[in-house]
Amino acid sequence: MDIINGIPQITGQEKSLAGIQRSPEEFLYARYSSNNYPHVQSSFGIALHMHQPTIPASCDDIPSADLISNLQHMMEHPDIGDNHNASVFLQCYTRMSDIVREMVDHGHNPRVMLDYSGNLLWGLRQMRGGEALGTLARVTTDEKYYQNVEWLGTMWSHAVVTSTPVPDIKLHMLAWRYHFAAIFGTEAEKRVKGFSPPEMHLPIHPDVCYEYVKALKECGYQWVMLQEHTIENMDGSGIRRPHMPHRLVARNSLGETEEIAALIKTQGSDTKLVAQMQPYYEAKTVGRQELGGKEIPPFVLQIGDGENGGVMMNEFTPCYKLAFGEIGTEGVVAMNGSEYLELIAQQEGVEEKDFIPVQPVAQHRVWAVVDGKYGPGACDEAIEKIHEKDHGFNLDKGSWTSDRSWVKGYESVLDPMNKVSAKFHEKYDGQKVDPQDPSYRKALLYLLLSQTSCFRYWGEGIWTEYAKEICNRGLAALS
Repeated sequence: MDIINGIPQITGQEKSLAGIQRSPEEFLYARYSSNNYPHVQSSFGIALHMHQPTIPASCDDIPSADLISNLQHMMEHPDIGDNHNASVFLQCYTRMSDIVREMVDHGHNPRVMLDYSGNLLWGLRQMRGGEALGTLARVTTDEKYYQNVEWLGTMWSHAVVTSTPVPDIKLHMLAWRYHFAAIFGTEAEKRVKGFSPPEMHLPIHPDVCYEYVKALKECGYQWVMLQEHTIENMDGSGIRRPHMPHRLVARNSLGETEEIAALIKTQGSDTKLVAQMQPYYEAKTVGRQELGGKEIPPFVLQIGDGENGGVMMNEFTPCYKLAFGEIGTEGVVAMNGSEYLELIAQQEGVEEKDFIPVQPVAQHRVWAVVDGKYGPGACDEAIEKIHEKDHGFNLDKGSWTSDRSWVKGYESVLDPMNKVSAKFHEKYDGQKVDPQDPSYRKALLYLLLSQTSCFRYWGEGIWTEYAKEICNRGLAALS
């Protein structure tokens, strides 16, 4: 049951999650792959990101309004802005199930990775009795489609990591896993191995990145998707082989290190790249490359909004079908991320230790100042010294676009959000908490909802009012 007393199932016992318990050696995708790996020259993958925020908008009076999906609000108010697209959006959230099943029935070999926020999954359950989730379940729980569709985990409420209080990062990751397992079952949850960060954001501050990677691993993730310009080689230079698997190295002020495999998304945020199947056509121009002493196929990766914009609404389906009408199991093939990593390990013996090491962009400058003198606050002291000489040095912009900060200018939302977080941890940290306690679940829900990126992305106005109301409710729930 994924809804309990009106609240999505976002809590539970960590040991109940198959994803955390599983062995990293399990080849959950390679065993189903129909690709003839020895004859694969290059590969590509596409991921579709889907999100709709949760807002207090069941009526015009925000303080008394129930929480609903923004998609539901769009459908109920088709005369506002581009809300007339709501029905198309809803169809986009389910169409991959129909497309994949149709193509498999016709003997084709489709692939797609799906990234749905927890907000959206909850909203789809609230609407039409969860009909959309039933459609998605057909390609999620049927073994026939295990190789075709891979779900990626994410932050439950589409929170951008840099502007999320560090203690809450893991709460988002766990909430998404609990919720997903409650909807599709633990067998499906066990196959969630990759993580898709909201806004393709990577925290640059060494101490935050360390906690981020540590949380990813503790939550059972084995790889993360990264934007190419958010990372650098360990010597500070730009990456040169984006289609090879990398290894994100996260080091903190104490010199402690956590690492996780990474697959690189190239270029900026542009839905045309996915809608028009650019990764497939780019993969046609490259061939096997050396890594770890073995020749392996490159992996060209792109992610784009699955519903947003005319090109995705109108061009994606015919372009996807056209491409997969000619893609086979040899030469240039499609793979999902975990399938690719498992195949190069199973077939070639290439493992994470062989991947190209990288770190968040600009960290080389920090470590040059730290100069091996580790200790509490070492990175903050180094960053302060860099700022003295370079006032433009910035650690807030590691996302799909380098010109957007998710912190500066959003104090009216971040301040109350941080108050909710501080009060939550003041009340519950160090306490033995029943994860199914209604008071705890309600407080956690508002904590996660308050951190939704949309409340900052869309600027001042109604979205700010939504955020403040959610924070007010969170503080009330914690009183």
